[in-house]
Amino acid sequence: MTALSTESQGENQDTRLIPLSALQHFAFCPRQCALIHNEQAWAENYLTAQGKALHERVDSGEPETRKGVRFERAVHVSAEKLGISGVLDLVEVETKTGRLKPVEYKRGKPKPDPMDEIQLCAEGLCLEEMTGQTVSEGALWYMQTRHRVPITFSDDLRAQTLATIAAVRELLNSGQTPPPDYGKRCKACSLVEICQPELLGKRDRSVGYVAGFYTINN
Repeated sequence: MTALSTESQGENQDTRLIPLSALQHFAFCPRQCALIHNEQAWAENYLTAQGKALHERVDSGEPETRKGVRFERAVHVSAEKLGISGVLDLVEVETKTGRLKPVEYKRGKPKPDPMDEIQLCAEGLCLEEMTGQTVSEGALWYMQTRHRVPITFSDDLRAQTLATIAAVRELLNSGQTPPPDYGKRCKACSLVEICQPELLGKRDRSVGYVAGFYTINN
């Protein structure tokens, strides 16, 4: 456990602390988020296996200092006010200023939507709550491109992250699983066999059609 680590508090008054990973799952697909965090469903595929191996390599490294930057790995964070907690892949600490920068490692490549940025920004918000200092930026490192992408925690990204936290909290507290919304992303999801989005999506549309038919004709 590193110098920045804290123990998870388990409960935040009337609600559990939301895992940071749930934010990325929700931004990818609310149904996937509910399946994993409400129904405790999980399945591995070659993509998740690659991601797991990558994080194990990153998290296993020892803290070290190079060129005025200390690298803290597998940093446990818990933000009671925000109601989120998790383990950060890497936190870079400038030795002269103490300035913090979270770095998240991802298996694939940069995505068109901001799911990775939201998770990273939430990591920054956790560090802010824990330390009292402003965390203005972080970075995403992608294994497929072997490229590091700097991310500024702008007002817009912060607002989007806070909105995602609120939406995930509402979803998890509801205990409900949204209906499937079949799309291209489903092909990369390890839960596709459990979710069955193509089959159940068609079934849901059929139920809606039948209900609408009887409403019109009554």
